[in-house]
Amino acid sequence: MSAQDTHFYTFTGNPLAETTMEFPSWETGKTQRAQSSSFQMGGKGINVCKMLIRLGARTTALSFLGGQPGEQCREWLGAHNIDYTSFSTVRPTRTGLVVRSAGIKETTFLGADSPPDAAAWQAAAQGLSGLMSPKEGGRPALAFCGSSPGWAEKAATPFHSAMEAWLDAKLPLFVDTYGAPLAWFASHAVDLVKINADELRGFLQKEGPVDELIESALRHFPVKAWIVSDGAGPVWYASQEERPRYQTPPVVREVSATGSGDVLMACLLKSRLAEAKSWDEAIRFGLPLASANAAHPGIAEF
Repeated sequence: MSAQDTHFYTFTGNPLAETTMEFPSWETGKTQRAQSSSFQMGGKGINVCKMLIRLGARTTALSFLGGQPGEQCREWLGAHNIDYTSFSTVRPTRTGLVVRSAGIKETTFLGADSPPDAAAWQAAAQGLSGLMSPKEGGRPALAFCGSSPGWAEKAATPFHSAMEAWLDAKLPLFVDTYGAPLAWFASHAVDLVKINADELRGFLQKEGPVDELIESALRHFPVKAWIVSDGAGPVWYASQEERPRYQTPPVVREVSATGSGDVLMACLLKSRLAEAKSWDEAIRFGLPLASANAAHPGIAEF
């Protein structure tokens, strides 16, 4: 399979209208004056799209967007030449603030989640259904990325059905989520679940070494492969055919780790689905790029 044979779609269930402000210095309890500010759309699926584009893959971002913050996100996507399909919501898209200052660790403030309404879930379900038939531009592959407010509500049922139809059609599905969506996807034979070690412990409700936790997950759930990160530590991975093993990311001077897992996800998608590489090869390719992301500000901009 060549890169031209796969059209990658990412789904962001909890997008972010995000402003980054740069300060010479800052501290709590005082008025702060920024030196500069910029706007960007955040969300794990958007980050994955940015990296996939850098890797030369054909990519479309799917997301809920609403209100004025949603319009800002649409403008940003257009200005950055990111192909997208948005599903309109009644509630405005959540907002966020990133604060940067030399010598101080980057700090992110996230606004309240903005669950989609029933009509938005229905539109998203119809959108997914429309992608399932192969079209000019290649076979579709989907990455479900990040949290998904409202997932457990009845309004999301049409979207769940669309996801089940996607799996019934044997279309690739990679997942990087937690909470209620993780529990749902883990009960299905998705191609990959990628999470961090703390999320896996919370999901399984047990402690222990990561390799033992992955083996437990493989025994109890039909997921085809698990990849588990642990900050700057080793990345463990295993599949239904291969026992747990790990690779260690390169050591870098961290500037901002935000989005490094999303960079890795993009590399896994491209390597596995467009280049038919093994998990060992895909992770070996992706880890240096994820580390490089952590050594620079921004996401997929190193």
